[in-house]
Amino acid sequence: MRKSNLILLSIVFLLFSGGRIYGQKKGIIADRVAIFYSTDLVQDTSTIKMLLLTPPTISSSLPTNWSVNPVYSKTADMSRASIAISPTTDLYGSGEVTGKLRRNGTKITLWNTDNGNYTRNKGDRLYQSHPWIMGVRADGTAFGVMFCTSWKASLECKTDSIVFSSYGPSFPVITIDKSSPQEVLKSLAELTGKMELPPLWALGYQQCRWSYNPASKVREIASEFRKRKLPCDVIWMDIDYMEGFRVFTFSKKEFPDPKGLSADLHKQGFKGVWMIDPGIKVDANYSVYTSGKEKDLFVKAANGSEYNGNVWPGACAFPDFTNPTTTSWWAGLYKEFMANGLDGVWNDMNEPAVFGGVDWTMPIDNKHTGGGGLPAGSHLQYHNVYGMNMAKATQEGIRAANPDKRPFVLTRSNFLGGQRYAATWTGDNYSSEAHMKLSIPMTLTLGMSGQPFNGPDLGGFNGKVDTTLWAKWVGMGTFFPFCRGHAEKGANNKEPWAFGKAVENTARIALERRYRLLPYLYTLFDESARTGLPVMRAVFMADPTDLNLRKEEQAFMLGSDLLITPRWATNVKLPKGNWREFSLIKGDKEDMNQASLKIRQGAIIPVGKVIQNTTEANNDKLTLLVSLDANGKADGVLYEDAGDGLGYQTGDFLRTYYHAKLVNGKVKISITKTEGNRKALNRKITVQQIL
Repeated sequence: MRKSNLILLSIVFLLFSGGRIYGQKKGIIADRVAIFYSTDLVQDTSTIKMLLLTPPTISSSLPTNWSVNPVYSKTADMSRASIAISPTTDLYGSGEVTGKLRRNGTKITLWNTDNGNYTRNKGDRLYQSHPWIMGVRADGTAFGVMFCTSWKASLECKTDSIVFSSYGPSFPVITIDKSSPQEVLKSLAELTGKMELPPLWALGYQQCRWSYNPASKVREIASEFRKRKLPCDVIWMDIDYMEGFRVFTFSKKEFPDPKGLSADLHKQGFKGVWMIDPGIKVDANYSVYTSGKEKDLFVKAANGSEYNGNVWPGACAFPDFTNPTTTSWWAGLYKEFMANGLDGVWNDMNEPAVFGGVDWTMPIDNKHTGGGGLPAGSHLQYHNVYGMNMAKATQEGIRAANPDKRPFVLTRSNFLGGQRYAATWTGDNYSSEAHMKLSIPMTLTLGMSGQPFNGPDLGGFNGKVDTTLWAKWVGMGTFFPFCRGHAEKGANNKEPWAFGKAVENTARIALERRYRLLPYLYTLFDESARTGLPVMRAVFMADPTDLNLRKEEQAFMLGSDLLITPRWATNVKLPKGNWREFSLIKGDKEDMNQASLKIRQGAIIPVGKVIQNTTEANNDKLTLLVSLDANGKADGVLYEDAGDGLGYQTGDFLRTYYHAKLVNGKVKISITKTEGNRKALNRKITVQQIL
């Protein structure tokens, strides 16, 4: 369809929908990246400060052949931007959503919502908002559209247009037009930022429950993992470790010695991640509340009084993270907290969730003070960025408390660009086959919305999971970027040994496969931290011109070289070429719960040995899995550093590029180049050709 026809189609739609059309100010801000402003006098440009790394500057006028153009309109209560598209365009992204990978024909509400089991409002909104969509044309070229507003909104993906409607004033729109989906996602990352390289331990398996309580239970769980030789790196502490759910406190009865518990975990090669919610108990004898009240740092009700809403501790006040003074105060609370040997922080309930509140949160006319370039505004404006701004403050606090370590934050609520501050998970899913299958497109979609470090709760958080389902889930779920098992109160035990010997062995094989792949997985995280590309990728990204792959959401890839297909998947569409199946652990092909692993023809994948946690030495042996192409060649890369700390930022890393070539019937390996200042290890390298 010609560009002029697409624009005319949008104008006709807006006229007939009762919208008044506005003009535009527009121009190029980066290579093949344009920004558009409505000429409406009332505009929301404050989101730009939170969303983008740097303020956009128009460097040149828009080319006459630019094809991704918004048309602005306005009704009595909505500001709208519409992008006309060809009916052959496939749409992806839009953040944390349920449903299909391909987003055509969907409509979601961008309003961060505590949504257990994804049932509230029929699942049309979850814990995060990403005002972003990516289109892939029939020829494999792609575009992206970013709607730069944090106000409550809706995003509708029609057959002929993308329509974004906001309850706030008009807003800037940024459009990206590139040669491939990968290039679009790289541009998105250049604009909104990339995740920081996480510590290596955060890539290991992690075990959680609401709650492992008291501290003796935490020690018991850790000991069982080691006794049974089930690889694991992290034990998580849910809200019951606190004194009456007061954040930054420890129960004197149940967790009297958090520093001692941390030391015991560290001796066994475990890390500990502890939950911190935003709700601060209203209590005149509680220093966190009284210090925040004295500094006037809490969100206000419409009448100007301190807003209080009920969460786990009862009546709570909520920090106003639009205020830079609040951010500094909150960050400062972590110094004493992290001094107990804690390794990471889990920000939960930060939509923010309010029990019994209107729409399960605080009133939309609550007041935020703003500051630091952000204007004062209502909760209707700042609700969607509350969790992201909390994660930002948390990351700052952890970094200041442990300046020689990489901060690790997990957040439930987030916004586009929040990957700069925290990893995420897909919230309170359910222990059902439907949610197991849904977790793949959810994780892929988040990856195509700028958030590479994410994954679901394995086994499902809510409800009881049966033996068969848990075995299927762990057999494929250990390949998600974020890999954590979790369970709610009242659910059956969901540790790997809770389902009998056979399933425990299934879990052991699955976890050992992940740990053998850590060198490759860590290399992918390095790539993602540098480029913004997802770690876990949709199959269509292997060949964006292959239209048969566009709807595939059962199989997925890790990076560009590893293809993963759950054994339960049916009618799977796989990329063309000779993808070769291989084994990593004895018995992984015979165990029908294990996902199938295939390596791309022409690829080299580095793998390590089986370890129980990432503190074990894993650098004395390296295996290069080599799958030669039709010309008898293959290439791959391995990234290595200290596994933690910030030395990699000043060159203390080694990125090794390997080349394989078939010479006289034998595979010969050479190093084509290296990057970084880290010294190469003197170790045994085994070459395993995959045939």
